[in-house]
Amino acid sequence: MIKDFFDQFPYILVGLEVLYLIGIIFLAGKIIMDTRNTSKTLAYIMLIIFLPVVGIIIYFVFGVNYRKNKFYTFKIERNEQVYEAVSAYIKETHYKTLENHNEEIDQFLTTVNFLYNAGHSPLSQGNHAEVLINGEGKFEKVFEVLEKAVHHIHLEYYIYDNDEIGNRLADLLIKKAGEGVIIRFLYDDMGSGKIGKKLLKRLKTGGVEVSPVNKITFRLLANRVNYRDHRKIIIVDGAEVFTGGINVSDKYINPNPQQYWRDVHLYMKGEAAFYFQFLFFSNWIFATEKVPEISQLYFKKSKEDGTSLIQTAASGPDTKPSIMLSTSSAVLSAKKRIYIVTPYFIPVETVLNAIKQAAVSGVDVRLMVPKSGDSVIVNAAAYSYYEELMENNVKIFFYKKGFIHAKTMIIDDNFSSVGTANMDVRSQELNFEVNALVFDKKINEKLQDLFHEDMNDCEEISLVSWRKRPKYKVFFEHLARLLSPLI
Repeated sequence: MIKDFFDQFPYILVGLEVLYLIGIIFLAGKIIMDTRNTSKTLAYIMLIIFLPVVGIIIYFVFGVNYRKNKFYTFKIERNEQVYEAVSAYIKETHYKTLENHNEEIDQFLTTVNFLYNAGHSPLSQGNHAEVLINGEGKFEKVFEVLEKAVHHIHLEYYIYDNDEIGNRLADLLIKKAGEGVIIRFLYDDMGSGKIGKKLLKRLKTGGVEVSPVNKITFRLLANRVNYRDHRKIIIVDGAEVFTGGINVSDKYINPNPQQYWRDVHLYMKGEAAFYFQFLFFSNWIFATEKVPEISQLYFKKSKEDGTSLIQTAASGPDTKPSIMLSTSSAVLSAKKRIYIVTPYFIPVETVLNAIKQAAVSGVDVRLMVPKSGDSVIVNAAAYSYYEELMENNVKIFFYKKGFIHAKTMIIDDNFSSVGTANMDVRSQELNFEVNALVFDKKINEKLQDLFHEDMNDCEEISLVSWRKRPKYKVFFEHLARLLSPLI
């Protein structure tokens, strides 16, 4: 019937084709004006040209720049309001720490100054820090600390599953709410798709304040899916913090040895909690559109006597790309070694070039990644970088025991990064992410030991054998790499 109609009125079909072409031209202009990253711009233009209609849908779902949109303008304004309330303490903390520990952070002073100037993130002193290995190590510590909470517990998670560990944590939160502790819980509506309405209702009925960061009504048409809250944060009484790669899900405690998950989390106590609290309140006000009374009970001046200097690198559609830029800055400050662990390695050019430059200059650069990822396309895109890295002296290790999900980086003897950000475009340019940068030899040694221990479950890739891969695989990998800005 449609064919007969257009056969009878061919000029209508021609008119529609002309309008479509004009639309494509205007959309290409919008992409060029709105998208600063050259490779991402080219990828989106290729999509709308070579995948008619489908490419346009993909762009509007994933490509619209919310950083310029009113949706995030509101959040940026609220961030500044929260900052103004605590700015005096942030400045005092930062400059006092710099004065007392100038020599210890001199090598990374550029990175430290950048994070403070770009995102108000202070360097804090006197913190106690512990590395927590896998969900088995994390959750027992979490339950121990939450049991002692007296004023508030703040949680922000990408994935929260309605399973054994999720319900055990929910039971404890409801119990603490019954004791009069203020509980606020933020979750990502995309990542926490399995949390379930019953568990959410049980939490709310039990006195827990709950909100998604970005409410998603129609998942397939939700542009906000592109800007996920990928953070994993717990803050207790303004003094104790957990962050890292481990979500709330049974798979992180390895109930099935055949599906082993290797991960790392960090526990901190001290003034480091201050900036995490700032980040949480910024997202809470944005998500709920309610401004709670923010008293000093949420921002405590710490009396800890720990040895860790800690600064926070945070990124999101409402901020500068602080994680990406601080990562490249820290890498370029390396003199002896850089050990990177990440489940997804699809780096932006800034970070890729910094890693290659460090390795060529003589720094021992090692990258540990899963042998098999959880996505064929993501795996292929990551593979496309490995030959280039090995040609520039980077050593690459495939983890074979299971899926390595940790996001850690250690540089020389004093710098460590543990957080939520993968080393890929999505984490470094789009998602809400947070990394803790720890200046502490003991934490660095712990993560070094862990890296060397994990090497026992790895195979190092040989450049010679890697070059012998079938040509069709190499072609597919480079094809996937073209889509890396969109993955």
